[in-house]
Formats: sequence, structure tokens, C-alpha cells
Amino acid sequence: MSEVYLSRDGMRKLQDELKELKTSERPAVRDALQRAREFGDLSENAEYAAAKERLMFLEQRINRLEETLSRASLLENENIPDDKVYIGATVLLRDLTKSLELTYTLVSPEEADFEEGKISTVSPIGKGLLGKEEGVEVEITVPAGTLHYKILKITRD
Repeated sequence: MSEVYLSRDGMRKLQDELKELKTSERPAVRDALQRAREFGDLSENAEYAAAKERLMFLEQRINRLEETLSRASLLENENIPDDKVYIGATVLLRDLTKSLELTYTLVSPEEADFEEGKISTVSPIGKGLLGKEEGVEVEITVPAGTLHYKILKITRD
């Protein structure tokens, strides 16, 4: 597996989620599973099946988080040029079609959260912006069509 680059905030969020799953969620689901076992016949026990499925989901998420964190490197902005769009950059864009201004921060896939304006460097928009400079107009093909943006400003936190 390849290295994963995370911001300090992104690494902290993944570590906090892992801690919450291990110390709170997992014990609660195990307790629910034990209570469901006490109801008797497991073949017709919906509570048992639901708790077992939830535990399986939790274990998979815990394993993914542990694997991601084991490959994670802290993203240090001082090593990345600030005159072009790269991971960790916050980009102010003008949508040339809708005359709107948008702000996105390019992050690793593990940190992506569209509602927070954090887009992955492997998403269509992220890929379309990578390596571009301020003032450049870009056309980005997405499943819904083609986006036309002008890069107004690039910043790094």
C-alpha cells in the first residue's frame, strides 16, 4: 500500500474516531450482542443479527483506520510549493458558468468531506486543479458535465 498524506487536523480526526470506536462503540455493540444472545434461539433473533452485523461493520472500520494511520505521513506545507495547487492548498475559484465563487481545500481521500469544502486530490475536480496556477482557467469533466473555473487565489494554512 502507498503512503497517505494527512494534515494535522485530518490525522487527529482519524485518531479520535479510532479511539471512539474502540473505547465506546465496540463495547456497547458487544454488550448489545451479549444481551441479544440471552433471548434464545439465534437463528430467529433479529436483535442478535443486527448487533452481529453492526459489530462486523465496526471491526472493518477499525481495521481500515488502523491501516490508514499506519501508512500516514503528516503533510508539511513548507515542503510544498505555494504558487500552484497541490495537496493542502485552499483554492478560491470562480465558476465561469454560474458566476459563483467557491473555495475548496485539496486533501487526501481519507480526509475528503465535501460539506466542509475538502475535496480529494483524486476526485475529478481535485485532479483537474492539481498543478495549476493562479489566474488559470480550467475545464473539468465531472459525471454531471463540464465545469469551467478560474483560479483566483491559492493559499496554504
